[in-house]
Amino acid sequence: MSERTVEAYVAAVASLARYYHRSPDRITDEELQAYLLHLGQERRLAPSSLNQSVSALRRFYDLVLHRPADQLERLLPRVRPQTRRPQVFSRAELERLFTIGSPQPKPRAFLMTVYGAGLRLNEACHLKVEHLESARGQIRVELGKGGKDRYTLLPPRLLEELRAYYRAFRPRVWLFTRSRNLEEPLPAQSGQRMFWAAVARAGLPRKGGIHSLRHSFATHLLEAGVEITVVQRLLGHSSLSSTTTYLHVREERLAQIQGPL
Repeated sequence: MSERTVEAYVAAVASLARYYHRSPDRITDEELQAYLLHLGQERRLAPSSLNQSVSALRRFYDLVLHRPADQLERLLPRVRPQTRRPQVFSRAELERLFTIGSPQPKPRAFLMTVYGAGLRLNEACHLKVEHLESARGQIRVELGKGGKDRYTLLPPRLLEELRAYYRAFRPRVWLFTRSRNLEEPLPAQSGQRMFWAAVARAGLPRKGGIHSLRHSFATHLLEAGVEITVVQRLLGHSSLSSTTTYLHVREERLAQIQGPL
């Protein structure tokens, strides 16, 4: 599992122990279910966050306390997540984002990289100069979500932008770095702030955080007729069902088009 998943799972088990002031092996099944109700009703966790806690506790009780898997499914049920279709920017809105919204070269290069390669925020922050394979028109993503490597696109316009950025900043190891320490990668919070500042400056509607650029990348590829299995590989999805989310967005876009008749 990825480092972030490990941290989240350990934190979930620790939170359970703190809630009852006891080791998890001394917590009864009734108390365990009451804790889940507490997370959902009192702390009002989103379904995705609640399911992450359920997954963490299932894994702990399975691997550490050796409880049967079928028993854990009944004891620790997952909740049905709300269906939220990703919101995307149009090509005209993205043009405003990259020009009016990002007049400085570093934010513009960073945001264009997130969209142009369909990267997650953490992946973009940890890109290295050596990951750009300009001759092949590809970017190598190392240790993406789930610790997987993959290749994605390096379009000509993005390559041109990154070359101008390189001439101005001369990054050595990390492609995007902290402003005050060029030896460290750009923090995720800084990348998110760049995005929100650009959205506000361009006068665009708020469609979620910087991850909406990745949503837009996938949707625009599908609208252009790229096979969904290719989009799946570019995004680094393990399951095709994750990629089919963007088919709904494409259907919404098609529904807005008026036929010639």
